[in-house]
Amino acid sequence: MPRIRLVGLLALFPLVAQADVIVGSWNIKHLGWNNDKAMPQVAHVANHFDLLAVQELMDPAALSRLETTLEAMSGEAWSSMASHALGRSSYEEHYGFVWRESEVAYEDGAVVFIDHGDVFSREPYSARFRDVATDDLFTLATVHVVYGDSVGDRLPEIEALADYWQWLGESHPQTPRLLAGDFNLAPDHAAWQALRDLGARPAITEGRSTLATTAGEYANLYDNLWYDADQLSPDAQGILYASELLPLAHEAVRDRVSDHAPVYLTLNGASLVATHAASGELVANRPMARCIDLNDSKAGRLTQLPHVGPARAEDIIEGRPWQAASDLTRISGIGGGRLQAIQRSGLLCGG
Repeated sequence: MPRIRLVGLLALFPLVAQADVIVGSWNIKHLGWNNDKAMPQVAHVANHFDLLAVQELMDPAALSRLETTLEAMSGEAWSSMASHALGRSSYEEHYGFVWRESEVAYEDGAVVFIDHGDVFSREPYSARFRDVATDDLFTLATVHVVYGDSVGDRLPEIEALADYWQWLGESHPQTPRLLAGDFNLAPDHAAWQALRDLGARPAITEGRSTLATTAGEYANLYDNLWYDADQLSPDAQGILYASELLPLAHEAVRDRVSDHAPVYLTLNGASLVATHAASGELVANRPMARCIDLNDSKAGRLTQLPHVGPARAEDIIEGRPWQAASDLTRISGIGGGRLQAIQRSGLLCGG
């Protein structure tokens, strides 16, 4: 039987690790701009997935903040990475991936596509990941197709995705492919035929994923995950309607979370169960009562730092006094990358 992921209840009902992965894709509407983003609410939605492809990332530091919030919320270790800035004008975006370390590991191959025909305004970004439980490899790519002035402006990039799909297969032979993104085009449009001819299929064929301006209504099915039908057979797929999970009005979700709902598919027997955030459970941008002091804070407070669980919190306590945060590399498992995540989190006293 497929395992049901009871998101938000893991601390109460521990589950035995199984070979399952929930892959999501989400345009998080200018993540990283100074736009009063409700990061706890964003994290509540993102916590439903094991691996999430992110579009409209405006500042990679915001992805690090999402990772930190996810760790504090879930009590688990997460990782993330982002592309460099992409765009043909002063308007640029990044792509990002964030993943739950107990389920997914980064394998190799993080790269921005070298566009053969210079078609893409923002070239796709991909990486190869590994299912921790089975060691199965798969490639996840993501793209944000240009919106333009009309549907016609989007079609060259859609059609060029067939070339990109072939390149992914040549780069990692025998590795299943997933292409996630905000495509600004419904999956039944004729322009997708070239990609379909190569064996790619859309996970989402019904419903709508963009939030309309009218409360409770959705406008378009622009978001999707295309998968390698010859090598993958998703167990489930769907749209996760954030506006139905959060104690926020439809308009507030559009403004402070995203005007897109994330889409997902599950592999190896996983099943997603949506969980609701109770009113008052998530308070956006609520400041901490106090910063985290390496020489004074208790273990429970220390575990709110990125990559610090109960064991590392005890190591921090035993290692006191600390002269500087940079000395944390003395602790097993805290290398340069994790130290940077701790320092960038903004949670430590003295920065």
